[in-house]
Amino acid sequence: MRPMTGDLLQALGGLGLFLLGMSWMTESLRALSGPALRGALARFTRTPLGGAATGAAATAVLQSSSAVTVTAVGFVGAGLLTFPQALGVIFGANVGTTATGWIVALLGFKMQLGAAALPLVLAGALLRLYGGARAAQAGSVAAGFALLFIGIDAMQAGMAGLEPLLSPADLPGDDLAGRLKLVAFGVALTVVTQSSSAGVATALAALGAGAISLEQAAAMVIGMDVGTTATAALATLGRDVASRRTGLSHVVFNLATGAMAFALLDLFARAAAPMAAAGEAQVALVAFHTGFNVLGVALVLPVAGPFARLVEWLIPDRGPRLTRRLSPALLAEPALAMDAAAGTLEAVAQAQSLWLAHRLDPQPGPRPPAEAAALGEAIAELRGFVDGIVPGAASASASVAPRLAAALHALDHLGRLHYRCAQLEGREGAQAGALSGDARLRTLARALAAAAREQAAGAGAPAGAARLLALIHRRQEGFRTRALTLAAEGRVADAAALAQLDALRWLRRTVYHLHRIEHHLGAMRAGAAPASAGREAARDVLED
Repeated sequence: MRPMTGDLLQALGGLGLFLLGMSWMTESLRALSGPALRGALARFTRTPLGGAATGAAATAVLQSSSAVTVTAVGFVGAGLLTFPQALGVIFGANVGTTATGWIVALLGFKMQLGAAALPLVLAGALLRLYGGARAAQAGSVAAGFALLFIGIDAMQAGMAGLEPLLSPADLPGDDLAGRLKLVAFGVALTVVTQSSSAGVATALAALGAGAISLEQAAAMVIGMDVGTTATAALATLGRDVASRRTGLSHVVFNLATGAMAFALLDLFARAAAPMAAAGEAQVALVAFHTGFNVLGVALVLPVAGPFARLVEWLIPDRGPRLTRRLSPALLAEPALAMDAAAGTLEAVAQAQSLWLAHRLDPQPGPRPPAEAAALGEAIAELRGFVDGIVPGAASASASVAPRLAAALHALDHLGRLHYRCAQLEGREGAQAGALSGDARLRTLARALAAAAREQAAGAGAPAGAARLLALIHRRQEGFRTRALTLAAEGRVADAAALAQLDALRWLRRTVYHLHRIEHHLGAMRAGAAPASAGREAARDVLED
């Protein structure tokens, strides 16, 4: 029994090495290609077909469907992709995951690179220890890639030693009940290892050692494909709407594809018999895995639009409209979290501007999407989300940090603008009365409303707000002198004169915040670093 125990431990250790190699490789590839992945998804996903091709290619390169799927979900949350466009990416990622099987079958088993990969582990370790940030990531990719083949060699050797203990006759038979049991085993293996690629590699090793037949391996692979839905479903529990819609789409697609593949098992067994007889059973298995996933994508893409609408109907968005993009799950990906925060910040700023314009100068047209209290809640929620964004790695920090700094400046001014707007309501509503009680103040208030409407329409208002701010600066001393003179002469009540001066200061401060919000939003869009904190603080002291 001891040799058998040793072989079992060797097979399990090989599986562990394979999983470790996959983890190192995918995490490092993800870090190295983050901006490139985001750029590819933004550029090539205009149609479901383009999304599927991009998802398949990106997953094949990154060896991680979760990285691609999370990025696509983040883009939906940030408003950069529609849900139907993201569906193409998600379906394509299923095809991309089968690339690992081809690597294992063609390089791991046919070329047996385990021993040759050992120097690559040393090279990767040296890069991790002595290289810079990107060199260390490249070292992790190299070491992870090498560990795949070392793990495959160990699994293959361990499985070969188990041949007297485990053979096709010891597994469920080739009937409906037996196949369903094998599918269930494949599901369980994927749930335990959290990797369908590791499950496929295990099936290939067992097939190569003669421990299972091709038909049994095919049934297990179907289960492994279906097993990924359990991980996806669990990962979306309690998450935002976009994540739950993605999880449901993944579950439905994989279950439907698995059912189709199960129905095709007999046809596959007959078609693959010549390849199995020629010693190409492992290639036949990965071809089956890729084939039924490609067929599933080809069948679902023409109905991606109706399918997306069905999922949206099943999982409606009932959350606050302004902050629906903010999901705590995105904080694990700083760039995606920044995209979501930027889109939300733009939406809240436009809503606040529209509220201000409508309050100062009501006109026919779009109504504010939220009341003052709801805007305050949205700003508070956005501030909490932005506080959780940590740029992290150097590659992420280079692109996220400048945008994050600009967003923080804009959010600070947005909070103060909201406070100024609140002064038009409730017990402090006398501010509005003072604005309407003087012709010059009414003119300035209408000009402010026009600038706010421009910003709310997305036209931007930095130039208009800057001109209005300069005009107020030029006129405020004369206005102040005249108001106090009229009060001293008894032509205007003292309280009324002071209220007019307060209203003028309110106008100046409100215009200033509107101007700075649009300025910092522009910097955030361009990814430009804001002015120094000292200069910004000095400007704030002068204006506020």
